[in-house]
Amino acid sequence: MAQYQYVVFDVETPNRANNRMSAVGITVIRDGAVTDELYSLVNPETHFDAFNTELTGISAETVQDAPSFAALWPQIEPVMRSGILVAHNAVFDLSVLRHCLRSYGISWKPYTRYLCTVQIGRRLLPGMRHNLDVMCRHYGIALQHHQAASDSRACAEILLRYMKDGADVNSFIRTFRLI
Repeated sequence: MAQYQYVVFDVETPNRANNRMSAVGITVIRDGAVTDELYSLVNPETHFDAFNTELTGISAETVQDAPSFAALWPQIEPVMRSGILVAHNAVFDLSVLRHCLRSYGISWKPYTRYLCTVQIGRRLLPGMRHNLDVMCRHYGIALQHHQAASDSRACAEILLRYMKDGADVNSFIRTFRLI
């Protein structure tokens, strides 16, 4: 079975539009272990909904000195392109990424390969809920929910658990259109 590098990421958003990020957490898995982690607040250059601020603890004041997505992209892009993207409910995070790339006129690649730990979990563990907090309780993984660094690390730990339990996670690789 081919071993890939996995780039597990999670984004937090400032409002219900879900088209900008206010934080990003990235956890890199290589050779079956976490090898790198990256976290940044992101100034979304848009308004915050009270719901999102309450959920994530991130407000306009919190991100006022944080880089915009466009300013952060040169730092995270080499990591993002270094492996298969992975997220818990991946289509959400990938959609936010696509919106940010489009909003800032950043051309990247037209498609990306990805894994979704929710989709894998539904196949491997049918009959249970697959919310991130539920999966973390099931596996005994520490989680500060809706904190991008913690969520990406927890998702990485879930993926590693699936792999340790013998799942061929690569059979779940899908393609997402970015442009």
